[in-house]
Order: sequence, then structure tokens, then C-alpha cells
Amino acid sequence: MAKESMKAREVKRKKLADKYAAKRELYKKEGNWDELQKLPRNSSPVRQRNRCKLTGRPRGYMRQFGLSRVTFREMVVFGLIPGLTKSSW
Repeated sequence: MAKESMKAREVKRKKLADKYAAKRELYKKEGNWDELQKLPRNSSPVRQRNRCKLTGRPRGYMRQFGLSRVTFREMVVFGLIPGLTKSSW
């Protein structure tokens, strides 16, 4: 489990990126790099990190499900994701 502060930081980055998206696009189009640099660092979408929705794990993230590989496997084994089963042969 990731610390709650790490999860909260990602939420904050997402909000800032959404808030400043239009300004960033405008400044980039104009080539106004000085104004672009004055915006908060965390307003850049590049600084966001994909995290598991349940545990907050930053590594092994599966975009299609929004989960880490560990959580995904547990959910599949217990049958919590419809249409998926753990394969065995």
C-alpha cells in the first residue's frame, strides 16, 4: 500500500493539470516560454504517475483496468472481474 500522502499528491497534480491545461496550451501555441515557466511545476501532465486505484502502487500498472498487476491477479483469482479467469494448464 502506498502512503496516503502519495495518493493525495497525485490527486492534487491531476487537479492542477486540469486547471492549467488551457493556459499551458495557449502559451505553447504562442511560444511564450517565460509565462509557461511561471506556471506551477505540478500543472504539467508529464509529472503525473499512474497508480493503482485500490492500493496506490505506482509500478506494474495496467491501464485497461486501472489496477496494479498484483491487485489485478488477486481480483481475477477471487472472480471479482467479470469475464476473466486465471488460466492453468
